[in-house]
Amino acid sequence: MSAMNISLPESMKTFVDEQVASRGYGTSSQYLRELIRKDQDRTRLRRLSLEGAKSAPAGKADSAYFDGLRDRVRRYARG
Repeated sequence: MSAMNISLPESMKTFVDEQVASRGYGTSSQYLRELIRKDQDRTRLRRLSLEGAKSAPAGKADSAYFDGLRDRVRRYARG
């Protein structure tokens, strides 16, 4: 793992320290890695959402569609 040093104003450092202490992180690095992972997830979701919005409409999202979707999820969950 490579290292990165960042500078924060005292108020932000205090906030990070409080989050580490109150939310069960071992270090400020763990907290920041979690923030970055969440931001990566949001960025990915936004990109996928925009791609979906640009794509042609698929089939009708009626009760049969959602029944099939639930069946697929159940089969996947069973392994």
